[in-house]
Amino acid sequence: MSTFPVGLGKRPIGTIFSLSTITRISANLCTIILLFFSSQSFLDENIFIQATASENTTALQLHIFDQYVVMDNGILQVNLSKPEGMVVGIQYQGIDNLLEVLQDETNRGYWDLVWSAPGITRKKGAFDRIEGTNFTVIVETEDQIELSFTRMWDPSLEGKMVPLNIDKRFVLLSNSSGFYTYAIYEHLKEWPAFNLTNTRTVFKLRKDKFHYMAMSDNRQRHMPLPDDRSAKRGQALAYPEAVLLVNPVEPEFKGEVDDKYQYSIENIYNRVHGWISNDSQVGFWQITPSEEFKSGGPLKQCLTSHVGPTTLAIFHSTHYSGEELIIQFGSNEPWKKVFGPVYFYLNSLVDGADPIQQLWEDAKQQMNNEVQSWPYYFPASKDFLSPNQRGTVSGRLLVHDWYVTNDKDVPGNGTLVGVAAPGDVGSWQLECKGYQYWTKADNNGCFSIHGVRPGTYNLYAWVPGFIGDYRDVSEIVVTPGCDVDVGTLVYEPPRTGPTLWEIGVPDRTAAEFYIPDPNPKYINKLYINHTERFRQYGLWERYADLYPDNDLIYTVGVSDYRKDFFFAQVTRKTDNNTYNGSTWQIRFKLDNVDKNTTYKLRIALATAHVSELQVRINDPDAKNPLFTTGQIGNDNTIARHGIHGLYRLYNVVIPSVELVEGNNTIFLTREMSVSPFQGVMYDYIRLEGPPSSSDNNDIGFSS
Repeated sequence: MSTFPVGLGKRPIGTIFSLSTITRISANLCTIILLFFSSQSFLDENIFIQATASENTTALQLHIFDQYVVMDNGILQVNLSKPEGMVVGIQYQGIDNLLEVLQDETNRGYWDLVWSAPGITRKKGAFDRIEGTNFTVIVETEDQIELSFTRMWDPSLEGKMVPLNIDKRFVLLSNSSGFYTYAIYEHLKEWPAFNLTNTRTVFKLRKDKFHYMAMSDNRQRHMPLPDDRSAKRGQALAYPEAVLLVNPVEPEFKGEVDDKYQYSIENIYNRVHGWISNDSQVGFWQITPSEEFKSGGPLKQCLTSHVGPTTLAIFHSTHYSGEELIIQFGSNEPWKKVFGPVYFYLNSLVDGADPIQQLWEDAKQQMNNEVQSWPYYFPASKDFLSPNQRGTVSGRLLVHDWYVTNDKDVPGNGTLVGVAAPGDVGSWQLECKGYQYWTKADNNGCFSIHGVRPGTYNLYAWVPGFIGDYRDVSEIVVTPGCDVDVGTLVYEPPRTGPTLWEIGVPDRTAAEFYIPDPNPKYINKLYINHTERFRQYGLWERYADLYPDNDLIYTVGVSDYRKDFFFAQVTRKTDNNTYNGSTWQIRFKLDNVDKNTTYKLRIALATAHVSELQVRINDPDAKNPLFTTGQIGNDNTIARHGIHGLYRLYNVVIPSVELVEGNNTIFLTREMSVSPFQGVMYDYIRLEGPPSSSDNNDIGFSS
């Protein structure tokens, strides 16, 4: 096509209504709200276009053409291809299109997925940019427009298309400075098996306008252009996503590394991120009001926004987890899940100082509004359940570790409590097919989880400062309108004897350990002297720089894990471009060794990637290790600048005969070394003495 839909005039594809061509918009401009900020850094009067416009706002209008459909509420206009359901244009604040007009219409705003046939264990699969084949107007009232773009599967498509019925929805509300999207995926019982690796929404913004990216108060910056990543301007590093900017368009970025994985974040914190156009003083934000529909629980990490400028809403991925998070569906397995809604919010500043700060603060406020409004009332699909169709689970969780809590039940500090599909202890990390609901308990250990869909669940928890996972063995049945009180629950973390020594903090990350400065050739300026300095590129190479000849030795009582314990046990590159494993030593002294008993070594791993960890006591050359994990992990956390992936806890029994009075050494050997990204990160290591007659038995998750 070379022209815009009939009725919009002869315009280039991707251009929505121009304000100069639509007199009704200029005659019915939405009332703007004057925002007053108390901060000294703000001007007294700063005018935003807000989602709460006055009653004079232009009524919702739906324009349907042969190949396009346009939703218009007088604040913004969203143009979608019909029946495909691709977002080809967004007009706002006099900008004809916020999306990248240089991209093909199918590559601006879309849903996609990656799938494969059963038996394929590699993570890569067939990429599918989801195009609808049928368009339906679901709701058209003065308050709401909801559109459906469906693609139905039938047996003639077997092997060619993922066996799912997919219903993509787009919603525009009156007086709303943004739009919502969600989708319903369904697999019928009689359909063939398949694997689902990834699914998401993608929006690609105009590179000539959106140059500033923000995802948290301390993770925001001006970003390079996508052109800087080209072969003419950038140098590819150890993998395609990481590029050294050699000759960027803007010289200020020269010598920096750009890598989308440097901007990943955990589901629990992934509430708002997006872009600001400095010249237009316009913000484009992706807001996720709940993580209930996301895979892997609250600590699962996903991509957010990155150079493009691109904004993502990830619903399911294997990042920082690996093949264990590929969703595998059987041939006799019915399944249906609602992903979203997520909200794409637009804001603008007509006048005022420090537009970046003000647009960001406004986006955060809108995020809070959306979170408070969850679960929404407005989605028209019967598969999305309104608040009165859901239930609540409440109770209290205490911790009892006889050695730490003085044999008392005490509330944890920052306890996360959630309900997810029934499973084993810690199985919520791998749960992807259903929904999860999490909250943080208060200082007394009390919690209330609202908006839970009807179903059968287990209650799970983990408590910072204590190893292991909690699972209540009783199943919880949630019904519409119910309030299930589970009473007072007590988590008894794994413990058999007193702590003889410990290394690190049990918080499921390696952030407390020594994180080196990056190689000066590979800097991201955002993370210089940053709390998340582990996101710098190439830190795995720094181990060999710091330990060129001998591996790490940690001496209990002398060494400081914040300075002397490298954050990742990685491979060591040799002169002939091969890689060797490493053996770390933990040296400690025992004044006495109880005979005919056992000690317990607790090893909590924050992540692992294609590794085997072996434990030997006092004899590094022993043919057989005392303990081995076997091959574990496909998290790929090291390459992707994370500080944790899947949590794993190992409880190693040490017969007292292995120990001696005086000096002892634990040898931690990491085997399997063919790439720079293989390795493990420790969360916490603890040696426990033998139990006394009054000590509790070993309780909790173990491997």
